[in-house]
Amino acid sequence: MKKKDLERFKERLLNQKKQILESSMKVRTESLNVSNDDLPDEIDLASAELTKSVMLRLNDRERAILPKITKALELINNGQYGVCEACGDDIGLSRLEVRPFATLCIKCKEEEEHKEKMYASS
Repeated sequence: MKKKDLERFKERLLNQKKQILESSMKVRTESLNVSNDDLPDEIDLASAELTKSVMLRLNDRERAILPKITKALELINNGQYGVCEACGDDIGLSRLEVRPFATLCIKCKEEEEHKEKMYASS
């Protein structure tokens, strides 16, 4: 992979990590501090609780990506970024554009998903 591409992915990953951490702090401080006094009826209270629940779920999903981003940044520093962990082939740039923390090429990821589907159905 070209050095220019590595720098671009590194910058994207660092920005994504920063956004997730900032979003996490924002969710914890703003969204979760709704006072019951601000909600005049049960419908408003239920709506606020639902919103809070959705925000927490989204936040958890984003935070689950953080270790993957950290691993991708380590791989960049070690010169192993963009190499499939399963087969050793290059992970395509188009895949990395969509999922910059991907560790498997498309072929290996599809095989993994197929195995998971078979295991879940049995």
